[in-house]
Amino acid sequence: MPAYLLYQRDDCHLCDLALDVLAAARLPDFETCYIDADAALEARYGLRVPVLRDAEDGRELDWPFDVALVQAFLRK
Repeated sequence: MPAYLLYQRDDCHLCDLALDVLAAARLPDFETCYIDADAALEARYGLRVPVLRDAEDGRELDWPFDVALVQAFLRK
């Protein structure tokens, strides 16, 4: 299981920007989870996506984030 999850939507320009930031931050192994077809995820993340979640401890980083914020999130 990947260490991080990125919750996002299909055809989401903010999600595309988040993917660019994660690449620039050199995020280790992560999985993308699309919320569009899941009512529970839609209810939880609908207005917040993109959201980066630490799969181990459950911490979440909501958009907007940049490289520095992602790197700080990874260090905690």
